[in-house]
Amino acid sequence: MTTRSAIYSPITLHGRRVVLRTMNEQDYEAWVEVRSRCRDWLLKWEPRSAHATHLAEDHRSFVSRCAIRERERQIGTGFGFGIFFEGRFVGEITLSSIQRGPLQSAYVGYWLDEAVAGQGLMPEAVVTMLQYAFESLRLHRVEINIIPRNAPSRRVVEKLNLRVEGIAERYLEIDGAWEDHARYAITSEEWSDRAPELVANWLLPQHD
Repeated sequence: MTTRSAIYSPITLHGRRVVLRTMNEQDYEAWVEVRSRCRDWLLKWEPRSAHATHLAEDHRSFVSRCAIRERERQIGTGFGFGIFFEGRFVGEITLSSIQRGPLQSAYVGYWLDEAVAGQGLMPEAVVTMLQYAFESLRLHRVEINIIPRNAPSRRVVEKLNLRVEGIAERYLEIDGAWEDHARYAITSEEWSDRAPELVANWLLPQHD
């Protein structure tokens, strides 16, 4: 029988340098500091309809988002993690829209503090998430969709050499406009073949 404390216990995943952890109310101050400082860096890439406001950044909305993520985790439809580097919050990564049955698939999305971009933290976080998706959740396919002109985000998947599936035209409404997206994917068969390389390159300790 699962206890209530087990249901609400946080999930923590460890990369080489980054730690992925489910977030809670205590993370708000660190989260809002990064979001406020990096607003121009982030908002132009985020899903939003032409008639909707940007992501609310007040304390109450943040707590509500954490509660929604917790419910998704409990029913198995999504997993959201804060990304922590050297003990400091630096971004988020999500595994969302998890489909079971014959699909066994999900999507990965992410964002990072501009101050630590370019250090290889996000590829490491993505590999950490892929390992969890394929080895713990036993998914068959994970997809990442990126606006073609979003060069920093595309560099993440290109560093990992994820398979390109083409361009989905007017795929998602981003900051009020329907944007094409480059589609990248990896299946469990590909993960099995590439896991030793990806884990060694991004997750295992490096030795001089």
